[in-house]
Amino acid sequence: MSTLGRSGVEVSELSFGAAGIGNLFTAVSDEQAYEALDAAWAGGIRYFDTAPHYGIGLSERRLGAALRERSRAEYTVSTKVGRLLEPTDAGGDDLADGFAVPATHRRVWDFSADGVRRSLDASLERLGLDRVDVVYLHDPDDHAEQAFREGYPALEKLRSQGVVGAIGAGMNQAEMLTRFVRETDVDVVLCAGRYTLLDHRALTELLPDAQERGTSVVIGGAFNSGLLADPRPGATYNYAAAPTELLDRALRLKAVAERHGTTLRAAALAFPAAHPAVASVLVGSRSADEVRDCVQQFATPVPSEFWVELLAEGLLPATAPVPVQEPS
Repeated sequence: MSTLGRSGVEVSELSFGAAGIGNLFTAVSDEQAYEALDAAWAGGIRYFDTAPHYGIGLSERRLGAALRERSRAEYTVSTKVGRLLEPTDAGGDDLADGFAVPATHRRVWDFSADGVRRSLDASLERLGLDRVDVVYLHDPDDHAEQAFREGYPALEKLRSQGVVGAIGAGMNQAEMLTRFVRETDVDVVLCAGRYTLLDHRALTELLPDAQERGTSVVIGGAFNSGLLADPRPGATYNYAAAPTELLDRALRLKAVAERHGTTLRAAALAFPAAHPAVASVLVGSRSADEVRDCVQQFATPVPSEFWVELLAEGLLPATAPVPVQEPS
């Protein structure tokens, strides 16, 4: 377990991202979702991340139902604020926003203090919890002024009141997260897809600054939405078709892994975990089999020779920390 900044909130080093059980791209049944969450628990995962955005509330409802019989003291839950869900009778589905659910609600951007509180209250109701441990400002890319001026102070107030244990921001970029680390007193930032075997942008400023400030980082998107899990023609990279250049690079990484008797999946999970600022690696899984595979891969040591070759071939920056395998 790792502690988020100075908050005292603990997270498991491997964590469960619940977008998949919110029917990201394709539907999963309640039973499949609960089986995935049971497999995560059995594998030792105790940190679960969700958001209203994921399936317009479906992810939160499923996660809350699955955790209801567990001891509240044994797990950590994070959710996010910034999108309010408002009922609509427009009909149709939500696939334009990435989720295979009926479009019963529309998302309304709101990083105001009132919006933060309303969003959190609605999340608690969907989760069936009286508190969450961590709250992130979710994707404030185009709403920076309101997020810093109103949203962050609202979260800071909730933390000081003891309503939440830790606060932060979660984004698919490193630059604004670096600003949060430098200009606010966040406990943690969630950086998706920007510190992987293929994308090292967070290494330039975000991770060093977080380490210096004592701010924790949770890394999501370690597989870059699929390419690093199974590099092949047609694989996705950050939710779009992978460019040829990146596919070729991923295939080179896979070949090195196989040469050293390991898997690219194990290496993709081990790499971000090796940075001292990183508290947890968040994996999005939609089935029990996917969860069990991630747990197994994360627990599998990657030979030191693999990292030596990546550094020698220029496939990793020389400044990137790599896992150190303990001598047997």
